[in-house]
Amino acid sequence: MRDVYATTRRVAVSNASVLLLGETGTGKELIAKAIHQLSPRGSGPFVRVNCGALSESLLESELFGHVRGSFTGAVANRAGRFEAAHTGTIFLDEINSTTPKLQVKLLRVLQEREFERVGDTETIRVDTRVIAASNRDLLDEVARERFREDLYYRLNVVPIHLPPLRSRRDDIPALVSHFLEHYNRENDRYVVHIQKDALEALVKYHWPGNVRELQNVVERCVVMAPGDELTLDLLPPVIRGDRTPAIAIPGRGGDLDSLARELVEQGLTTAAPDDDALFERIVSRVERELIAQMLAACNGVQLKAAARLGINRNTLRKKLQEHGLEETADS
Repeated sequence: MRDVYATTRRVAVSNASVLLLGETGTGKELIAKAIHQLSPRGSGPFVRVNCGALSESLLESELFGHVRGSFTGAVANRAGRFEAAHTGTIFLDEINSTTPKLQVKLLRVLQEREFERVGDTETIRVDTRVIAASNRDLLDEVARERFREDLYYRLNVVPIHLPPLRSRRDDIPALVSHFLEHYNRENDRYVVHIQKDALEALVKYHWPGNVRELQNVVERCVVMAPGDELTLDLLPPVIRGDRTPAIAIPGRGGDLDSLARELVEQGLTTAAPDDDALFERIVSRVERELIAQMLAACNGVQLKAAARLGINRNTLRKKLQEHGLEETADS
């Protein structure tokens, strides 16, 4: 993490594109904000876009804007997030979720600093720094032809890898103290002591949701604590070691209801407080994984996969396009 902080300070003074890599919840947005605030653009806007929360058409409009009449519901001209971030920084979170079509447009903005709104022919120029983040290995996505190689190298000017919390367990006590102080102040509470058994459980837990999950757990403890101590019984059962999370169990013959419940709990626990569109985000990921695995089981044959899924072939093709899985399927 000292290397991460040092790189953050060095890169902040430049205009170079930055690629933040790490699992969900490792603090990629916080690093992006730090780069922005420490840069000469710090007084300008910082605009965050979650690329994984919107469909291709909505994301294109969100990024580049649109003109009246360009599609159903476009009743007025609307500026996009790139325009809103002019003279500042735009943070493209989960950029690995973008489709090949949108990646072409992003490459042009990075190279030429210009674009057109959806449905318009007028070229708009912007002075915007781009910081992107991915919770997947983008080089692996390039190898699988899910992400454009030229865009990857354009984004990967300065890569910063954020380690998962389980690989830096020595940081957990300090993080717990920090979050206790923060949520005590926010909730007018006085939880200032940590039971030894509780701290040991927090350090031993594998933290699939990383720092964000730890933050949410500490907030819950502060709110629920009857006294001034964070005790073991305040922690969720999975952290106390009472049960193994169903999401970590290989899905062979398990209870699907339990698996679904655990998946949703994990999605909500690791979500940032200001995350929106959680329904689409969680359901979309499950749908993508289901389709990808079914295609693999059917050797990429769409007709067979559609039959197994219980949907028609046209619906499957549409979903393949939405999730960027066209390359994994045969016609």
